[in-house]
Amino acid sequence: MYRRPGRMKRCVRARRSAILAFATGVLACELALATDPRATVEQGVIEGVREQSLDVYRGVPFAAPPVGGLRWRAPQPAAGWNGVRPAKSFASPCVQASPTVADEARRSIVGSEDCLYLNVWTGVARASGHQPVMVWIHGGGMTGGTADSPLTTGEVLARRGVVLVSISYRLGPFGFLAHPQLRAESARQVSGNYGLLDMIAALEWIHRNVAAFGGDPHQVTIFGESAGAHAVSMLCASPLARGLFARAISESGGSFAPPRPAGPPGESMRLLADAERAGILLAGNAGARSIAELRRMPADRIMAAASDHGPFWPVVDGWAIPAEQYSLYAEGHYNDVPVLIGYNSDEGASFASGMTAVEYAAGVRRRYGPFAERLLAAYPAGSATVVARSGRDLIRDAWYGWHTWTWARLQSRTGTGKVFLYFFDRHPQDAGVPAPIDSGAPHGLEIPYVFGHLGTVRGSSPDASARGISEAMIRYWTNFARNGDPNGDGVPNWPPFRELHPVMMHIDQEAHAGAPVDVAGLTVLDEYYAWRRSAQGARAARIDDAPPASTQASGR
Repeated sequence: MYRRPGRMKRCVRARRSAILAFATGVLACELALATDPRATVEQGVIEGVREQSLDVYRGVPFAAPPVGGLRWRAPQPAAGWNGVRPAKSFASPCVQASPTVADEARRSIVGSEDCLYLNVWTGVARASGHQPVMVWIHGGGMTGGTADSPLTTGEVLARRGVVLVSISYRLGPFGFLAHPQLRAESARQVSGNYGLLDMIAALEWIHRNVAAFGGDPHQVTIFGESAGAHAVSMLCASPLARGLFARAISESGGSFAPPRPAGPPGESMRLLADAERAGILLAGNAGARSIAELRRMPADRIMAAASDHGPFWPVVDGWAIPAEQYSLYAEGHYNDVPVLIGYNSDEGASFASGMTAVEYAAGVRRRYGPFAERLLAAYPAGSATVVARSGRDLIRDAWYGWHTWTWARLQSRTGTGKVFLYFFDRHPQDAGVPAPIDSGAPHGLEIPYVFGHLGTVRGSSPDASARGISEAMIRYWTNFARNGDPNGDGVPNWPPFRELHPVMMHIDQEAHAGAPVDVAGLTVLDEYYAWRRSAQGARAARIDDAPPASTQASGR
């Protein structure tokens, strides 16, 4: 059939235009998908990065840099900015001793005092604003740790429908120095809890701004490990944190022992007066006659002066921490929210390295006095050359087990928020990490399971069972963040803990409910701590802690 040339040219041009329009549209879609995400927070607009369907914002300031005149002051609001602020890289960690040098005297410092930043992982459209939020508080003994560890990045949890936030807080002498001059300049007549106040400031910022990332400010779960877990328990007891979170998860932490002057592990809380005496010693060691002089000193000089005057830890100041946490819980004066709390089977393996059985027994007798023989019977030392697993379990329970068990009992007695208790008993070999045959789960081993980062440790090769347990824990943790209950489809039933019917979830080769472990030893520790709360026990602690005081869990 004959067609006129002009009509054919018009058809070709039309086809070319249609193809060009389609290609332009595809390119526009690709560019839109490739555009880095932006969020508007109270200080201004931030621009993050898009990583495999997630929007990630790193290094977002939640408070002003605590430098110069703001060193050892409560956190102040972050300044605003014009234009778009990049939020693509992690901020510097807070000042701490370098973990790469074993010799304490030769350690350099790493990090910066300008460190009050947080990080966000979200897979949710910003307009929804209805997803549960999980706020991670890192561990490190209140003297170390970072919010950017490869073990705790939030991409796996964020893909399970939560907004994951990790926060930083001041550490060591910068976070927890107490001193009479600091108290005198405080309107509340307190000092020493700056790192804890940083956590509260971060939660306040999250409450005001997390909707910009798709999160629900009324569905915030705080969770942490070790010092971060201790902090979770303190935030649960602090009136300053009331209303800032709806649920709490503690992995190996709690602060239910009575305060004592030296603050040894497991009994780390101190009264403000005792902490201030240590602060006076630090100032003298630094050669400072006033807090003003200390504020002008470089960070490395402060760290050097602090090396002999620890521990640096939150204190019972009557404000952020109103009183001993045990009494607060016994009287029902705490933030009554559902809690998921637990500890690992061989926590002591991380702290008993090089300790002989003879040293262990001698240390137990020094620290526990009239309770020592009963504790040695409940936690025998083993051979003369090495501390057996049974002996390491005393360190586990004195530092973590008793506190967690006590938290569960007190809250089930005086609160309405459900308590879910666990005992994590995976072995390092299950995650592909070499370890002695008698090893259970050491301190922190649960972290890569919770964050879905098995295999992060170089050379590790987790087996199918480990991957299955990791999947179960991710479901439990995110179910709890969503509903205040870890139960849901695809995981074994986890009954809540009740004092009259105590039960805990055992997480080993599989997850299954069972009885609490080592109750006989926990009962002796309970009697020991009750004695420490008595006038006689308090006097004994003050005598025992007179310099030079023991600082080890076993008394060593």
